[in-house]
Parts: sequence; C-alpha cells; structure tokens
Amino acid sequence: MRVRNVQRYSDEGVEVPMTPMIDIVFQLLAFFVMTFKISAPEGDFNIKMPLAAPSVGKPDESQLPPTKITLRSDDNGVLTGMILGNRAIKGRGELRREIRAMVNDAGGPGSPGALAAEVELDCDYQLRFEYVIDAITDISGYVTEDGRIVKLIEKIKFSPPRVRQ
Repeated sequence: MRVRNVQRYSDEGVEVPMTPMIDIVFQLLAFFVMTFKISAPEGDFNIKMPLAAPSVGKPDESQLPPTKITLRSDDNGVLTGMILGNRAIKGRGELRREIRAMVNDAGGPGSPGALAAEVELDCDYQLRFEYVIDAITDISGYVTEDGRIVKLIEKIKFSPPRVRQ
C-alpha cells in the first residue's frame, strides 16, 4: 500500500482583498460626517463653583455684586423658603417673575439686562438637589409656548456650603 503525500493546506495564506474594505470604511466615514448634527448641549449652565480658599486681592469695581438668592430647607432637605435679596419669595412662579422683572425681560430673547446680571445661590447644606435644579431652571430661562428658548441669567454661582446651626 502506497501512502500519498497530500497536503491539505498550502503554505500560502488566505488573501483578503483590502480595497473593498477601505472603500467601505471611507463610505461609512462620509456617511457619519454628513449626518452629524451639532445641537446645543442640554443643561449647559455657566456656573461658577466656590473656590476652596478665598482669593487674595480686590474684586473689580466695575462689576455689580451678584443678586443673592437664599434657599432654606428643613432637616429632611425639603425646601421651606426662598429669599431674593432681602425679600421672601413664595414659590417658583414668583421667583421666575422677579428674575424676569430684574433683567427687564419682555418675553423676547437677548434681553440687555441678562448679559450683565449675575446670581449667587446660597443653599442650606441639607437642601435636596432637585430644589437647586428647579431654582437654576427658573433663573436661567424658560421655554415659550411656541417652543423658543428665552435665556434670562447665565452667570450663576454658588456661595460656599455652610451647615445650619
């Protein structure tokens, strides 16, 4: 009996056609570039967080001091009161009306008062995050009935956290 020397596998490797692969990659790249839509990021606020230590030096005299909004809470973190400057605010609707009056917003975009206005939020340490976000929403702007976004105040900063005594 004779044994044949049959090789099942050749020494040559499998040849993969690269040109069609490169064509597909460029087509996918062109597709994604052409269909990419840039949208305004949701929840993009110009917020300045407090520094770890107070800065040295005198602040610029030309800048107006920020309007202070104080948010008070009970021990469970529920919002119990809001104070705008030295006046008590009864709810979110009244806060938005006061902010609109402060920046002279007549319902149109680009109010001149909104560019220079700045707000400082002074929150109790126990206050829940949802109430802070509601206040930021009322301060930063609103959506009209026809879907336009009206910006009120973009400069929002937080006072350093403090624990109620």
